Amino acid sequence: MFVDEAELEVIAGNGGNGCMAFRREKYVEMGGPFGGNGGKGSDIIFVTDEGLNTLLDLRYKKQIKGDRGENGMGKGMHGKNAKPVYVRVPLGTIITDANTHEVLADLTEKKEEVLIAKGGRGGRGNMAFATHANPAPAFCENGEPGEIRKIKLELKLLADVGLVGMPSVGKSTFISMVSKARPKIAAYHFTTLHPNLGVVRTNDQRTFVLADLPGLIEGASLGEGLGDKFLKHIERTRVLAHMIDMSGYEGRDPIEDYYKIREELKAFNPKILEKPEIIIANKMDMEKAEENLKKFKEKISVPIYPISAIKKEGIEPVLTKLADLLEQIPKMQKEEIKKESHVLYKFEKKDPFTIIKENDVWVIRGEKVEKLFLMTKFQTEESVRRFARSLRKLGVDDRLRELGAKEGDTIRILDYELEYKE
Repeated sequence: MFVDEAELEVIAGNGGNGCMAFRREKYVEMGGPFGGNGGKGSDIIFVTDEGLNTLLDLRYKKQIKGDRGENGMGKGMHGKNAKPVYVRVPLGTIITDANTHEVLADLTEKKEEVLIAKGGRGGRGNMAFATHANPAPAFCENGEPGEIRKIKLELKLLADVGLVGMPSVGKSTFISMVSKARPKIAAYHFTTLHPNLGVVRTNDQRTFVLADLPGLIEGASLGEGLGDKFLKHIERTRVLAHMIDMSGYEGRDPIEDYYKIREELKAFNPKILEKPEIIIANKMDMEKAEENLKKFKEKISVPIYPISAIKKEGIEPVLTKLADLLEQIPKMQKEEIKKESHVLYKFEKKDPFTIIKENDVWVIRGEKVEKLFLMTKFQTEESVRRFARSLRKLGVDDRLRELGAKEGDTIRILDYELEYKE
């Protein structure tokens, strides 16, 4: 089953919790803190696999989750980092953020890897907080939460030549004759339900990849037939091979067929028409084909190669021409990934949190505040005081006071409620 789109949520692993412990050996004077740091959580990494040509494995996966890092331990022992989670995808996969629509990666190279969700760092143990002012801290940190992202995967096949045309013009027969691809061939429309890839070798031993794309019809760019699902695969190709049934066997006019397909390609993406193109005039062994070809040449100036795919006649000149064209055209560029060429630092005041009142409860939101809350272990008075100091440094106390908060009011961070004290 060919699947070229998938949406899922990736959740990197949380960092392991830090440990609070103290040395208590008999002969170690003033032992001090001895709690180790937690390990890092799993990263979610996407990697290309040449053996895959579909996103079927990911189509029905709603979520990919990383492992948590190991907690820190006593005797200064740090927790073990969790192993990264590798997700295998086919060459040509584009990964975008489902919320912002930003292109995160365009994977077109063999064994190419990209980090999509970063695992949380391990929480620090109380050893890490020891200072001259506080040589024996009685607090530690929870692990940092891992990144959570909703992503969309889109596969655009990597082929050198895109074989396009109306249904039943002989595209599948042609690719089966020039490569080892074995598409379904039958005497009815839309036999091909998904793109077929074949490696073609010319007589002079040059090779290229040919994609047989499902038959296009008028209105394909608007969703008619199967065209809207597979037109995007043409964007990756470097040369168009437009196959025409020159016999007009089904009562269609070859010239009209040509212009209709060109209009659909233009409606989908005008840049497709900028690609080099040849016309393969198929079914030349049938009645009226020669007559129609003569009329066709009077109207169309694109290079035309008459063939009979079923009889294997005229095929080699087509392959030679395609190989010649490909030698003159550079490889396709990756999808544009928005990355700044330089960093411009601006002094802009941006609030790290927001405070609103909902039903007599002050609700504090903000990534920095929420992360600070999740990484605080509220086990000792010292850790609570440290959390309060951190909020004060961020300006939370001053803002609450400005908004009219009074002692005893309820404060909510995430799903937890606290009592406000001056």
